[in-house]
Amino acid sequence: MKRTVLIDLSALKDLFCGLGQVAATYGNYFRDNYKREASNCEITLLVPDAMFGKFGNEVNYLSSTRFLTRKFQFLFPHFDVWHSIHQLSRYRPRNKHTKIILTIHDLNYLYERTGHRKHRKHRQIQRKIERANQLVCISNFAKSEVENNLNLFGKECKVIYNHTEALKTQNAVEPKMDIKTPFFFSIGVIQKKKNFHVLLDLMKLMPEKQLYIAGKEVSDPKKNGYAQMIRKRIEDENIDNVKLVGPISQQEKIWFYQHCEAFLFPSLFEGFGLPVIEAMQFGKPVFCSQETSLKEIGSDYAYFWQNFEAPQMKSIIDNNLEAFKNNSAKISSELAYANSFTSNNHFESYIKLYETI
Repeated sequence: MKRTVLIDLSALKDLFCGLGQVAATYGNYFRDNYKREASNCEITLLVPDAMFGKFGNEVNYLSSTRFLTRKFQFLFPHFDVWHSIHQLSRYRPRNKHTKIILTIHDLNYLYERTGHRKHRKHRQIQRKIERANQLVCISNFAKSEVENNLNLFGKECKVIYNHTEALKTQNAVEPKMDIKTPFFFSIGVIQKKKNFHVLLDLMKLMPEKQLYIAGKEVSDPKKNGYAQMIRKRIEDENIDNVKLVGPISQQEKIWFYQHCEAFLFPSLFEGFGLPVIEAMQFGKPVFCSQETSLKEIGSDYAYFWQNFEAPQMKSIIDNNLEAFKNNSAKISSELAYANSFTSNNHFESYIKLYETI
């Protein structure tokens, strides 16, 4: 008898954030690879109404946006296995016999929050771990954070690296804006933990280069002061070689990766660091922070800033940018490394869990 499996892809409500992109890779994988008759599992995807049918007809769909679903989750049908693909979802199974696989991306709240808000989030994650049957982290760094800060009740915590979709150059679409070359590229939600402001002083020292930072701004008016601060600095300090371009499509993102001279990523808090691997798919030099998981994910292929002083950051770029371009062996090894994350190993590991938990 087939196991019934619910995969929570409710993060698809926001495709311009990292979790939304991760959820999209799940939907695309099952669209391209899943055949109900040949599988030991019957897959249901929990998605926003707008995503019904987007991932083919072999999977079942359950709404994450309808009022009854959100308010009366006890009305969910029973599933044998429930996979929460990240730790922040508001959804959970109500049947005590359902086996839960909980994937944890990061514990950023430990550093971003204080007081009651921090303790409340900590209790929420702890309760999810207590209920879960199998814990998975997306990096060894994330695993060590979880093991050092939470009670796992003796449960095993596996590491399954994130899957990165192969970004195809033939899908690239040039953005409808004035692009000056040569340019650097960066991407992420425009918020404090991404640390984009340190790039402003860097770019002052490199007036011959342009920098385009793509990403949506935080919608909460109480939290979007960071983007406003960056814009004000750009205007007040006449930093005319840095542009915030806002959210971009997948096709435009591919174009920026394809045509940039280098990818810059000064983020302070990452459970994985998906853009680092995406940039490497295009054989681009990656200059990034060594904080949290980035040292692990960047491995031997990224160039790491030791601090965020602009002269030191510039020195790392100056000393390695041209050398990288002229080192075909290094570019080839970087491409092979990046492509290792585009294999189906990620999903095959989870399907094995679905079948055996």
